[in-house]
Amino acid sequence: MLRVVVDPEVPAQVANLMRRNGPLLSRFRSGWNPEARSGVGGAALGVLGATGLLTVAAVAAVGAAATPLILLMMVEAFVLLVLYLAKRPAPADSLERVLYRHTRQWQGRFLVLEDFDLPSRQLLGRVQQAIDRILRSRVNGLGLLDSVRNSVMLPAEEWEIARLLAKLSALRTRHHDLARGGRTPEVAAAMEPLERALAASEAAVAARVEALERYARHVAEADHALLSQHQIEEIRAHLPEYEQLVAETGASTLLAPEIGHLAQDADQLQRALRDSVRSAHEAFRYLDG
Repeated sequence: MLRVVVDPEVPAQVANLMRRNGPLLSRFRSGWNPEARSGVGGAALGVLGATGLLTVAAVAAVGAAATPLILLMMVEAFVLLVLYLAKRPAPADSLERVLYRHTRQWQGRFLVLEDFDLPSRQLLGRVQQAIDRILRSRVNGLGLLDSVRNSVMLPAEEWEIARLLAKLSALRTRHHDLARGGRTPEVAAAMEPLERALAASEAAVAARVEALERYARHVAEADHALLSQHQIEEIRAHLPEYEQLVAETGASTLLAPEIGHLAQDADQLQRALRDSVRSAHEAFRYLDG
């Protein structure tokens, strides 16, 4: 499921609120306005209307039998109720209204599912999966990567790619609409340069996505090497027990070489970890431009 993409310039609290409420943002995009209500709340208006009808009905029922004083008291009671409801503090703003105001303030600084066509959604999904794998990796959490730059650069890269994909989606839709009614040879010739421009732009964006995925693969390799290294180190911690056992049983001539390979394995994994982290850093520099 694609998440809302927010410009990194939007305050973090607002951005997180937007990401958690994608369906609401889509409703706003379709034209729904939670603030399109009268000054007095709908519930209050309902109470006023019902009370007014009851008052009129009561006056009609009492009719001539009522004294002027009783009629006056009934009208005063209705007026007091109206004044109370009018002056009562407004309820706290709902999530819908708060979010709606944020979307008005930061219009154009966030993108929802409806901003992308199917090919763009697929590419954006790959972007978000790659970023999640990088940020959730053990090597990133342990600071073996540039975790600070990751936390800044990766959301910026997500936003930039999403922004380009949204533009591509809009242009592709318009392009298909223009060609829907059929093309004369003249129109086809005129549209060829536009189609080449679209194809070149699509390839450029896809290349950025692939670069991000390469970085994620290097990070995954570093994670794998780190895990293997820790497991080998745990085995090595118990090596003296195994050495003592084979010595006592007289099996040292058979098993000592194999046990000795543990040290070599650990050294190889240490080098593999260094190499994979270095590769990840190189991929990061390429991605960073």
